[in-house]
Amino acid sequence: MSLIYNEYYHKTTGLTVGLHKLLFSEQSPYQLVEVYETDTWGNMMTIDGMVMLSEKDEFVYHEMLTHVAMFSHPHPEKVLIIGGGDGGSAREILKHQHVKQVDMVEIDETVVRASKQFLPDVGDFDNPKLNVIYDDGIAFVKKSGNTYDVIVIDGSDPVGPAEGLFQQQFFEYCHNALTENGVLTAQTESPWVDSYHDSIRQVSQALNNTFDVSKLYLAFIPLYPTGMWSMAYAAKGIDPHEQSVIERVKKGCRVLDKSLRYYNIEMHSGSFALPNFVKDIIK
Repeated sequence: MSLIYNEYYHKTTGLTVGLHKLLFSEQSPYQLVEVYETDTWGNMMTIDGMVMLSEKDEFVYHEMLTHVAMFSHPHPEKVLIIGGGDGGSAREILKHQHVKQVDMVEIDETVVRASKQFLPDVGDFDNPKLNVIYDDGIAFVKKSGNTYDVIVIDGSDPVGPAEGLFQQQFFEYCHNALTENGVLTAQTESPWVDSYHDSIRQVSQALNNTFDVSKLYLAFIPLYPTGMWSMAYAAKGIDPHEQSVIERVKKGCRVLDKSLRYYNIEMHSGSFALPNFVKDIIK
């Protein structure tokens, strides 16, 4: 009998992945971190029994979470990632030529260590522009006044150490930590899963209350619950549909070319088109 991984998001409805073997398992002070070798998706990391990424589909999440913000900002030089211990968001951000420094604040060293060993192609940890900081992201951003051009919130689901990343006060800290034209993006769960609606609505309302511009957008990630995933965009005045942004996306996608496997000019614009049932969640 083959090994099976199941993640349930409603009763006995969920995701099934075939496994070859367990490669890594460690209970850190914060969470259970595991890496499996799967039969289809390459190596796959889970945290507390929830899929974080697989080698085969991680590019969708990381490209959409980062490039929407990075191209929206006119000249991002200093970037903060909260979470992101697998290194994928940093990898994508470091593709942008203006970037001088990326601070990745990850609470759990175990995630980084497991990623380096069993997901070696995901991160770019040897890049000298990347500064990995093991700290609580909320406490870190609270004391980082007017420091960052872009903040990317690459946390896990709203339980355990990531729960505070969905709160109003946290986004107020982020607003204060951003420079004048600052841009923020965050992952905000699946709109198909009823139990996520409160957190999606909570983030949307918090960003509306805090930033000049805030929008929800979508990406499609096979190994995340239901495959449809939402992300949030917020900025101190820059709308992601501005003509200047669109021109930067066009130019940037030509430069990055084949290194982008999901994100392009059509995805940048089209991802903000929301189905009515998603609009209803955030009304």
